Amino acid sequence: MSKLPFELLLALRYLRPKRTFVSIITLISIVGVALGVAVLIIVISVMSGFDHDLRQMILGFKAHLTVTQADSVMKNYTDVEGLISQNKNVRGVTPFVMGPVLAETQGDTNTPAFQDTPALRGVDPQSEGKVSDLPHKVILGNFDLSGHGMVVGSDFASNMHLSLGDHLSIYSASAIKRMKAAYDRKEYEAILPDDYVVRGIFSMGYYDYDAHVVVTSLENAQDLYELEDSVHGLMVMLNDPYQAVQVKAELQKSLGNNYDIATWMEGSNLLDAVKVEKDVMFIVLFCIVLVAALCILSAQITFVIQKTREIGMLKALGASNLQISGIFLFQSAVIGIIGVTSGFCLGILALTYRNGFLHFLRSVTGMDIFPADIYGFGGLPALILPSDVTVICVVSFVICLFGGLLPAWRAGRLKPVEALRYE
Repeated sequence: MSKLPFELLLALRYLRPKRTFVSIITLISIVGVALGVAVLIIVISVMSGFDHDLRQMILGFKAHLTVTQADSVMKNYTDVEGLISQNKNVRGVTPFVMGPVLAETQGDTNTPAFQDTPALRGVDPQSEGKVSDLPHKVILGNFDLSGHGMVVGSDFASNMHLSLGDHLSIYSASAIKRMKAAYDRKEYEAILPDDYVVRGIFSMGYYDYDAHVVVTSLENAQDLYELEDSVHGLMVMLNDPYQAVQVKAELQKSLGNNYDIATWMEGSNLLDAVKVEKDVMFIVLFCIVLVAALCILSAQITFVIQKTREIGMLKALGASNLQISGIFLFQSAVIGIIGVTSGFCLGILALTYRNGFLHFLRSVTGMDIFPADIYGFGGLPALILPSDVTVICVVSFVICLFGGLLPAWRAGRLKPVEALRYE
């Protein structure tokens, strides 16, 4: 049976609580390291979850590439669609019409009408599944756009008090402009809205999409915007969304400068903000671990002063400088291991029950700490990446070791005569 080195045995013995000032500082150091590691794991995992879920939702609803014709609608979209489909990296192409509308419920005398200004998206029901997850995200009803059928987001339906089979009156932007122009001329022109039937309610899991988008067929949208056989553009799905920049350059070369091509990453300032905030939070929160390391430094300096006589006796008995330094380095290592392990367990536990805890706070305080209309998510996302957790734990442990390095070096350099001078 192997025996522990005497440096580790002495370090463990010295760390036993004795209700002294040094023991209190040591306890504070462990708590500081644990809280620092836990908070770092929680925050970095939540930020990673935001980034991951946001990308998944954007890629599930937004095209990898959007092709439009400069300063005009696209008339020969079938020819352009065929040219784009020849690229080996393209998985699917579909036309779209997209624009703001005024939506109004058709309430009776007992039910008030509601108004909202969502974005209407006209799609080809046959090919929409190739470029988005929308047909698979319908939670009530069906993805039925035949006739004047329409599918709406779950939050939009809730805000407008809509259910399956209800009717929506839709005014296009051009119709609203004509109404305003007629009003300015003091003419009273009756412009009737188009009537649509809610046949499905979808939930993409992202508030901006679920609350501000309604979907109908491409033909209905073309009629609404008076486009005849033209469209606003083409949505392109790639085999690998992260090759969007490369494919954009290839398509731009084949299509020419008359067409504008935008990638899904363009205009996604929120993704950039999340990444920057994650990096900044990583640096800022490490200050908690640095404060804990300073507590370790303070405790070890005080401990070296208290144990000066014992250090002198050990060196007189033949202990080397490295062995004496090892005692105090082992102390810092044990504090670091306990603190990092406790912080890791606390962080994982908090992440596991994060949404339950938020629901509990909401029921107790009556406050919605994580409102979906602000953050865009129904629950607090989190993604525990082993690489992030490993970096946090290893760096925190190394910082704890560095906290005890100076006192350990000072203890190893003590001479027996100086250490026993006041004995």
